[in-house]
Amino acid sequence: MPDEQMTSANQPRSHAGRTYHVETQPGQMANRIITVGDPARARMLAQHLDPVLFEHASHRGFLTITGLYRGLPLSIVAIGMGPSMMDFFVRETRMVVDGPLAIVRLGSCGLICQARIGDVIVAKGAFGIGRNYAFFDGGQEDARGDAYVVWPAVGADERLTGRVAGGLGRALGMDRVFEGLVDNADSFYGSQGRQGDDFYDANAGLLDLVHKQQPGAVALEM
Repeated sequence: MPDEQMTSANQPRSHAGRTYHVETQPGQMANRIITVGDPARARMLAQHLDPVLFEHASHRGFLTITGLYRGLPLSIVAIGMGPSMMDFFVRETRMVVDGPLAIVRLGSCGLICQARIGDVIVAKGAFGIGRNYAFFDGGQEDARGDAYVVWPAVGADERLTGRVAGGLGRALGMDRVFEGLVDNADSFYGSQGRQGDDFYDANAGLLDLVHKQQPGAVALEM
């Protein structure tokens, strides 16, 4: 746990400027950032930094490694999974970094398109899928509303996305790169349509709903 006193509940930082969850302060996070879920993946990517200038694992599970890549400052941050962890990361990074931020997420996903294992998905935009908790309050006969909500898509930064897709295409071949909308679900199991008998998820038709409402969807993740 941090031993510094936090002076604000709105922007919890120590007197040195260290944020509460990610535990970085000005000068320790770059404007160019790659985020991953797995700390082991972050350490693997960090092997390309020369030199590594800063490394810290926070008490909340964030691993930040900052260094130089081809002479430019770059941070690689393991943030775990899910919208809540992304919210912690983005907000607390903004607290300690001035100027524009370029953030790319690198991770695995579930395919709902013609891509194959080993291909790469580049998100041109994302839409949310969330569980309607009121639907599951009580028995099936008392269900209220639909089990899941599919929100409208929000576009990614076209310039950054184009550079990512172009670079991957040159490295892997454009036939290995698929672009489209990505589902950002609020859970790994129920909200991504995974089936099982242990819990009542009411998601048998969820993927059909996704394709109907978001015909450009190519992948599921969280």
